[in-house]
Amino acid sequence: MNHGLRRRLPVALAAVIVLGFLGLFFAWPVAAIVGLGLRGEAGAVLVEPSTWRLVGFTLGQAAASTAVALLAGLPLAYVLARLAVPGRGLLRVAVTVPFVLPTIVVGMAFRALFGADAGVLAIVLANAFFNVAVVARTVSGLWSHLDRRMEDAARSLGASRLRAFTSVTLPALLPALGSAASVVFLFSATSFGVVLVLGGGELRTLETEIYLRTVQLLDLPGAAALSLLQLAAVVAALLVATVARRRRETALRLRAPSDTARRPQGAEWWVVGLAGLVLCGLGTPIVTLLLRSVSTRDGWGLAGYRALLGTGQNGTLEVTGLEAALNSVRTAVDATWMALLFGLLASFVLVAIRRRAVAESLDLALMLPLGVSAVTVGFGYLITLGSLPGDLRTSPLLVPFAQALVVTPLVIRMVLPVLRAIDERLRQAAATLGAGPWRVRREIDVPLAARTVLAAAGFGFVIALGEFGATGFLARPDAPTLPVAIARLLGRPGELNSQLAYAACTLLMIVTVLGVVLIERLRGRTDAVEEF
Repeated sequence: MNHGLRRRLPVALAAVIVLGFLGLFFAWPVAAIVGLGLRGEAGAVLVEPSTWRLVGFTLGQAAASTAVALLAGLPLAYVLARLAVPGRGLLRVAVTVPFVLPTIVVGMAFRALFGADAGVLAIVLANAFFNVAVVARTVSGLWSHLDRRMEDAARSLGASRLRAFTSVTLPALLPALGSAASVVFLFSATSFGVVLVLGGGELRTLETEIYLRTVQLLDLPGAAALSLLQLAAVVAALLVATVARRRRETALRLRAPSDTARRPQGAEWWVVGLAGLVLCGLGTPIVTLLLRSVSTRDGWGLAGYRALLGTGQNGTLEVTGLEAALNSVRTAVDATWMALLFGLLASFVLVAIRRRAVAESLDLALMLPLGVSAVTVGFGYLITLGSLPGDLRTSPLLVPFAQALVVTPLVIRMVLPVLRAIDERLRQAAATLGAGPWRVRREIDVPLAARTVLAAAGFGFVIALGEFGATGFLARPDAPTLPVAIARLLGRPGELNSQLAYAACTLLMIVTVLGVVLIERLRGRTDAVEEF
């Protein structure tokens, strides 16, 4: 076997595994559900005025959420990037926590804050709360590398602080701002748990409407048509994010982050104050949720936490709250090792591909599961996977596979930049000394990327732990995860059910916070979400 073939064979094998996973657990189910629906009268749905009102609300609330997230995230980005203030590590944790909180926990927190009749404002604020971290850490990742001397030169020529920012700094930050805005818009447009909890059945987005038509109305043609509209919006947002990320990766980086940070001076204390107000805003729903979890009709109490050992009022659940929590842990562990396997293989392939157009096309394809309706994918599983040997529809690994499909793109976004940053000459030197492709990866890449891989594992675990979209559709009644159990408790009357739901949300939130602290300790100063 010649050297070139020997070098290409592992890449080809890894690509086959990754594409096989993507095809089996994403492309095939989505194509099946869309194809099944399009056999009916799906086209009629696209011309209904109600459909375009639905599209208008989806895009409108996503745009409003994006604007709020940008305004709230910029002061935090400035503090993280430019100011040497005490507790910046704690600030990074505080900013990241909302992003990895389960969507149903965020929905419940804002429900506790606004009440059961929460409306559009609550949905917009909840989506912005969820995505402030994307703005803060994406923008700060670039801002921390911009040389202050460019702004100082503009000031010395007579420009005001605002003029220096708008004419020098802002243009340099536009790639990061564009990348962050497109990702926030994507996440807000496909938000499921937040809208389901806060919409009250009256306010619906494309995502929740697809769920309604598929699960309750069995309107596959209508759901398929809406899925196509949503897919078009997702692809457009991902293309914008890809272009913006490419510009950010090639942006001029003159200084190390440690050289650009300094103690706050003058008007910069106003920015610190704004960042503090944003942090208070981020903390308010969380504190409200904590207080609600210990609030009863008779005063303060721990009835909800004690109820975790039971099945809710009048046996609402088929398992206890504790068993649902253990189900969540088991499925999250399985989803994490699957996502790591496929995410690392995909990163290996993307680094090895020399043609940029091919690499970017594959990268875009791997990001698509983040934006396509989880309901569409889940229902597609039930249609397609029964034809395989062993009928995966009854397998306990079905839910972890669905969660891994969501987590894998996030693993790639964390690991890929680290692998690309490794000096290629190290790999070439190892190959010259006779090391094969797999040994090169084992001896060079693994030690340098190990901390990031461990952080990706923690990040994937907390995301899978709170995944609700696909899990809510696929989990069996006798084996629900904790987010699914919370949703079922919300749909049943009774004070004990409500208390149990809020206690379960608090439990999920505590585990998530601990996971974020571990991720930050592993990654150090590296940003967990800046490479979206």
